[in-house]
Amino acid sequence: QVQLVESGGGLVPPGGSLRLSCVASGFTFSRLTMNWYRQNPGKERELVAAISSTGGVLAYADSVKGRFTISRDNAKNMVYLQMNSLKPEDTAMYYCNGGRYWGQGTQVTVSS
Repeated sequence: QVQLVESGGGLVPPGGSLRLSCVASGFTFSRLTMNWYRQNPGKERELVAAISSTGGVLAYADSVKGRFTISRDNAKNMVYLQMNSLKPEDTAMYYCNGGRYWGQGTQVTVSS
């Protein structure tokens, strides 16, 4: 059974940090580019960051460059998103994606 399970979301004040994690199972994780997306109700899903199968960073959204860092550990089937200097506009549901597989999302809320 294919699963992507995100964790690490929550409520954080502006300027704070969170680290999102995503654990994969049921497919060959090490062969896939992995992505973090985010979405708010009524808006399109936005690519936040992408990392190649071998750990090379492929892309960051302009809005998160210099603040977010994507990484992965193929031995653990994990992908991470370190989010620093968070802003209210970073508030969204964050999704882990690889190929056609999606997680259920973890909510990040940045508010004082």
